Amino acid sequence: MGYYLNGTQVFSLYESEVNSPYFVDKSLLLKELFPLVKAGNKHICITRPRRFGKSVMAAMVGSFFSKGIDSSSIFDELNITKDFFENQEDFSKFSEKYDYRDFMNKYNVIYINFIEAANESDSYKEFITMTKDILQDDLHEAFPNVRFRKKGTAIQDMRMVYEQTKERFILVFDEWDCIFHKNYTTDEDRRSFLNWLAALTKDKGYIALSYMTGVLPIAKYSSGSTINNFDEYTMAAQPKYSEYFGFTEGEVDMLYSRYLENETSPTVTRENLKLWYDGYHTAGGIKLYNPRSVVKALSNNCLASYWVSSGPYSEISTYIVNDRDDIKKDVALMVSGETVPASVEEFAVTAMTLKTRNEIMSAMVVYGFLNYENGKVHIPNKELMDEFAKTIREKENLGYIYELAVASDRMLQATLKGDTNTMEKILQFAHDTETPLLDYNNETELTAIVNLVYLSARESYYIDREDKAGEGYVDFIFYPENPGDDGIILELKVDDTPETAIQQIKDKKYALKFQGKMAEKKRHIGRILMVGIGYNKKSKEHHCKIEILKNL
Repeated sequence: MGYYLNGTQVFSLYESEVNSPYFVDKSLLLKELFPLVKAGNKHICITRPRRFGKSVMAAMVGSFFSKGIDSSSIFDELNITKDFFENQEDFSKFSEKYDYRDFMNKYNVIYINFIEAANESDSYKEFITMTKDILQDDLHEAFPNVRFRKKGTAIQDMRMVYEQTKERFILVFDEWDCIFHKNYTTDEDRRSFLNWLAALTKDKGYIALSYMTGVLPIAKYSSGSTINNFDEYTMAAQPKYSEYFGFTEGEVDMLYSRYLENETSPTVTRENLKLWYDGYHTAGGIKLYNPRSVVKALSNNCLASYWVSSGPYSEISTYIVNDRDDIKKDVALMVSGETVPASVEEFAVTAMTLKTRNEIMSAMVVYGFLNYENGKVHIPNKELMDEFAKTIREKENLGYIYELAVASDRMLQATLKGDTNTMEKILQFAHDTETPLLDYNNETELTAIVNLVYLSARESYYIDREDKAGEGYVDFIFYPENPGDDGIILELKVDDTPETAIQQIKDKKYALKFQGKMAEKKRHIGRILMVGIGYNKKSKEHHCKIEILKNL
């Protein structure tokens, strides 16, 4: 057993996942790989944001095909096996059926997680030399009867194995692009790595399948050194394989039922799992949750920003403070809950400097900071929304947007104290700035501003927008997270008075929704504040009014 070739570690990695309490069986992906392996010389690259299950699936692929160990103890209990035996009639309809037993543990698998070598190296030269040397040592040990060239390369050695034994390889490369994120890697190093991958995989009879994962898509439009033999599958552009990465609604339902069985004192609600970790869409229209965060929340019996804390998320700050006013405006709109139009493009991995708005938006989609759907992008869930909100409250060079975010602390306190004078001044500041966020001429735009100036409220409130309440749709309901805190029902009016807004809250019985949800959570609350905000387009003035709801 080698380090990369037919190693047993990949089996151990996948076995630990299968035995975890919140494992989701995605083994039917293998069924889609069988025709590719059978044909040979096929290469796919599946890119997804961090922590979207790429490594688990790579470990599954390596464990299933590898000769290094008998993995039937795992796969005999998974869907790939059950599907074969339960659907024999369906299989017989095809001119050629694929029996999983013809593939399981039948191939020489080279499994490399490039993060390991990248983290153990201080230079690209050290990284690539280590990778090549380990691979070559494995080949020589596994095939002692093969006549290798005295000064041959690992690529030449793989060909010699095939020529003399007719045995082919399956390559499983996880986190292929991690070397691009290392500070020691130069542009020349990146080109060199792409050249090596191309030389290793392109037009090679010794390869049955190359299965590669990463975050960055491969550049299809650069020089001839690009590894253009790979079929790429991204979340935003290609629907194929989408159901195997991330958790679907039904899978989260299943995991939540398991959680209720496992936990003696469950604190996570199904509703909050959706609020915190849902919000992604694939090109095929499948709705997905961030899988790592769901598993962590259920395992720890606690909601938190697990995905954000799992990697270097300074990229968010880098993109937002890029000195591009259009990006700052877009981020402010998205933090206020709006979607913004964008053309998401796959960018060259060799071009690490992002200059245009579309390049930056594309990068944020690729890294998973934003969701892309129907030509628009938005912040997908509370986990990411909190990170964006934190960023704009900490970066003074965001100017007006930063000032609005900071003012949100005063806005919430003024509301709770009934200080309508301060509330009106903050809203007026938002309107009178030299670089207005919006045209500010309808309730939709007013809603975006109000959402932004109440940014800090998200730390202690769950905020519903335009939620069905009572006999109509209320603009905002602020549900307190802490027992005993005041709740807020907020209604907006353009060219009307705050008194009219408050009367609508009463007439439409919006408080019914508020009280129902608090009763459902068994949470004691303080007062219910009815907040009316009116804006007059002619005078360009804001007026606010607050009343305490005494009864329904």
